[in-house]
Amino acid sequence: MTRAGKTILAVIASAALSCEYRLAFGLPQDQAPASAGQSDAAPHRDLPQRVRVSNGVMQGLIVTKVPPKYPEKARKKRIQGTVLLHVMISKTGDIETMELVSGHPVLVPAAMDAVKQWKYRPYLLNGNPVEVDTQIQVNFVLAGD
Repeated sequence: MTRAGKTILAVIASAALSCEYRLAFGLPQDQAPASAGQSDAAPHRDLPQRVRVSNGVMQGLIVTKVPPKYPEKARKKRIQGTVLLHVMISKTGDIETMELVSGHPVLVPAAMDAVKQWKYRPYLLNGNPVEVDTQIQVNFVLAGD
């Protein structure tokens, strides 16, 4: 990829992250002009009740992050890896539902036990809390490797 191409990709990624962060922290967004015959402000009822948010943005909203306990069986067998979970986070920042996407079977229970205790600041969309659909990665790495 050319240097110019990399620069363009960096600008696009930066703009996307900026937009997600503005939404996460309830900051005002630039609004597109309203179409003829439409009002400037959308009614509150038109806001989505749930939004999909990247793992990176949600990490910035973590209030309580309980670390997983490394399973003794995994430690003895030197099992390492990442557990990927698909979660729904409530308007109040609590984990509502959790599904396994991938991960070593020995590591999964410890990851799920830890994540269900995590707490997030509410994600705001136009100043209103909404439910969040996201993924969480829990990494298991043995010391000394």
